[in-house]
Amino acid sequence: MNRTTNPSFKTLEPKWYVVDAAGIPVGRLAAQVAQVLRGKHKPTFAYNADGGDFVIVINASKVVLTGNKKDELIYWHTMWPGGLRNISRGKMLEDKPEAFVEKVVWGMLPKTKLGKQIYKKLKVYAGEEHPHGAQNPEPLNIKREAKAAS
Repeated sequence: MNRTTNPSFKTLEPKWYVVDAAGIPVGRLAAQVAQVLRGKHKPTFAYNADGGDFVIVINASKVVLTGNKKDELIYWHTMWPGGLRNISRGKMLEDKPEAFVEKVVWGMLPKTKLGKQIYKKLKVYAGEEHPHGAQNPEPLNIKREAKAAS
């Protein structure tokens, strides 16, 4: 008789992956990185457990915004009277590429305590250098092209 086991972070050993984001559309990058962070690529995936891996994103300043997305605005409120603020996606990508990629990946994760725990395993850097060489990260291949329409 086979038993179903509940995976826990203590029993699973997370891997480290590195992703070169140069030339990849930011939505495609975020969707695939979010799946690895959650652990959906593993057979031991469980919705209630953090079984994902660590992901290092390098060259965040070289991600691509397709179409007219550079001109679209991102809104937020400071919770003070008259505190509605906005910035275009293109300007945010130029000024703070790490924060931009982190924000897009956060949008694809669950907004719970578990989601915040998963989000902490994301490391984003604007350039090619990262300080996680001791973890021996493996390269993670992101599909760069869209699926062919049938």
